[in-house]
Formats: sequence, C-alpha cells, structure tokens
Amino acid sequence: MAENVSMIGYIRVSKTDGRQVHDLQRDALIAAGVHPERIYQDSISGAREYRPGLNACLAVLAPGDTLVIWKLDRLGRSLRYLVQTVCELTARGIGLKVLTGEGAMIGTTTASGRLMFGIFAALAEFERELIVERTRAGVAAAQTRGKHSGMRFEMTPKKLRLLQKAMSKREKFVLDFVAEIGILKATAHRYVGRDGKLRPTAMRVLEIKGAGEGSLP
Repeated sequence: MAENVSMIGYIRVSKTDGRQVHDLQRDALIAAGVHPERIYQDSISGAREYRPGLNACLAVLAPGDTLVIWKLDRLGRSLRYLVQTVCELTARGIGLKVLTGEGAMIGTTTASGRLMFGIFAALAEFERELIVERTRAGVAAAQTRGKHSGMRFEMTPKKLRLLQKAMSKREKFVLDFVAEIGILKATAHRYVGRDGKLRPTAMRVLEIKGAGEGSLP
C-alpha cells in the first residue's frame, strides 16, 4: 500500500524492560500506509496520563491528518479518556483509524465508523451518569440516617492534587471525580476554586497533613 503523508501513527507497549516490542504494531501501521518516520511510540502503561510519545503525536497532528493506531486500547484504557481524545481530534479536523480488534469498527473517517463512535460516546456518557446517580443516592441515604452515621469523608493531599487537576478541566470531569471519591460538587468547591486555585480550607489540610505550603506537588 502506498504511504500517505497525512497519516500519522501511534504505537504503545506496556513493558519497559524489553519483554514487549513495538514490531507487530509498527509493521501493521506501515502496511496500512503510514510512513515509518511518522510513527510515534511509548513504552508505558495506558493508565498513565503522561505519555511523551502520544503527547508529541497529538501535537504534530494537523487538520486533514488521520491518526492511525493498531488497537483502540493503545490510545488509552479509560472509556471517558478515549471519547474525550477522539472528540478533541474531531474538533481539530483530524480523523481516527483503528486497524484491528473490536475498535476497528470505530473511527471518524467513514460514516459507519462515526455512527459506531456515536454509540461509543453514548456509552461513556451513560457510565458517567450512573456514577453520579449512585453518588447522589448514597448521599441521600446517608442523610436519612443522620449526618453522624456512615463513614466520615476525609480530604487528603492526594485527593486535593487530583481535585485540583479535575477542576482545571471541563465540568464533566469534576462530576466524575467527586462521584468517585463520594463527595458533593459543593464540597469540592470549598477546597478548590473554579480556576483551580486552592482555597484556605485546602491550605489547612496541607498544613495539618504536613504536605508543605503553597501549591501542591
């Protein structure tokens, strides 16, 4: 197949000790028409948010380009992260092509692929709504038992660090985070402002926990 300069590839393996290699993925991308010099790679877990190869790949993509990956899980392990990434690529005019696996039917370069991605995105939204609904139900149940019953929520420096990162992103990520740790959004805003800055209540937590002063690490 002829190489297409508008196609940029990304490959990833989880192991960094040499027990996993990129060859299978690289060969598949080259066979699909991606130039070898336009393939970015990582040797890191898909659960890690910082992946230098992927970050460089996303930065170089331009409108009209197509991101080519071997399997959908090479791009990320979280359903919400995958949907977010693909939506951002689509907004930039960048297509996605998955070569194999169940995700091969999901993409943005064909009408059928866009339809499948729409279903994919709907499932991610459904998953988020279930988390929020379960959290609200749990809070309501706790309130009916009395404010002193149940497990007391404790804010920690680690939770503050995650909350601060969530607050700097879109509103739905704040809802996801507060649902996962079992607090209300109003509680989250008592610790971190909408601009991501720590409030005095957060600073007191850091002082008590001995996490230092100023911004979080």
